[in-house]
Amino acid sequence: MRALTWHGKHDVRVDTVDDPGIVNPRDAIIKVTSTAICGSDLHLYDHYIPTMKAGDILGHEFMGEVVEVGPKSTLKKGQRVVVPFVIACGSCYHCKKTQYSACDNGNPPENQDLGEKVYGQGMAGLFGYSHLTGGYSGGQAEYVRVPYSDVGPIVIPDGIDDDKVLFLSDILPTGWMAAENADIEPGDTVAVWGCGPVGLFAVQSAFLMGAARVIAIDHFPHRLELAKKFGAETIDFEITDVALALREMTGGVGPDACIDSVGLESHGLFADNVIDQIKVSTFLGTDRPHALRQAVYACRKGGRLSVPGVYGGFLDNFPMGAIMEKGLTLKTGQTHVQRYLPGLLTAILEGKIDTTFLISHRMPLEQAPEAYKMFHDQQNDVTKVVLKPGMALAA
Repeated sequence: MRALTWHGKHDVRVDTVDDPGIVNPRDAIIKVTSTAICGSDLHLYDHYIPTMKAGDILGHEFMGEVVEVGPKSTLKKGQRVVVPFVIACGSCYHCKKTQYSACDNGNPPENQDLGEKVYGQGMAGLFGYSHLTGGYSGGQAEYVRVPYSDVGPIVIPDGIDDDKVLFLSDILPTGWMAAENADIEPGDTVAVWGCGPVGLFAVQSAFLMGAARVIAIDHFPHRLELAKKFGAETIDFEITDVALALREMTGGVGPDACIDSVGLESHGLFADNVIDQIKVSTFLGTDRPHALRQAVYACRKGGRLSVPGVYGGFLDNFPMGAIMEKGLTLKTGQTHVQRYLPGLLTAILEGKIDTTFLISHRMPLEQAPEAYKMFHDQQNDVTKVVLKPGMALAA
């Protein structure tokens, strides 16, 4: 089959690789019909995430048709399914508490050891996201083996376009959980850093959960316009002092909840961020937490801080004192995707959540290297790329 493989920083290629097969009784094989490039895929593209190996197949946002099942799979051939990016067994301590992204069994023991060395405990298994998370082949391919297929995938009704449901695989539940972690109360003011896909779904979700105001912070004009379409007020951080603007917009109090949807690759020509970039480039640091620091300082006393943005290492000059003295509550973590799928699918089918607005480009899988470069370099214009295996190349 054809699949997108990683070969180093900014080096991804569409190669011919072995077809996947059934390994365990609960496996299923999915013929991929749509697969998207995630913002966190750019962390792999930029080689911020360790334990990648040449030839690893990328991608964790995908859906398709069931073409083969193991004897203990509950799926049936011909069903259309969306596959969560988290690989979870459904029966361990954490899965029983619906903490699927903390599953003890989705990541093989040899990779759990790596996670223990880096984070203190092993990580869950994820599709296409390094050997820290299991080394599983990802979904930017023609076919994918799906472990624990009786737990993860959700069956999609006939007649529903891929575009409407594809983002159930990751970014829609991630944006929803980000808002849920902010413990939004009716009438709250919520500030969201980053108007990428997760941030924009967090904006929608915050309003659905009862926020009276959502303030979206970014510097890409098109992304800020998308936030406005959902009713958000906006701040362009390149031309406006964010901290001052938020104080003025909230009567000096600060937002009730702040959501950092940016993560470890924060941008901007700010003194602390320039220092972060220097430390990262000289291997004296790992992550650039400018947006997170800004959110900590902006949040009102007694407020809530939600962090769906991906962080992978250590944060320098992190304002722990501000978190403690202001009495902030901090929640973060990989998304428990399976927990949210039934409710979010219903919301999509009832027209309560819009998903297709994000898609700016649909391209053949064969053009994935070009798509990655576009998404990396042109973030104002390229909001989301959906790759289609089998789609003909443009003439």
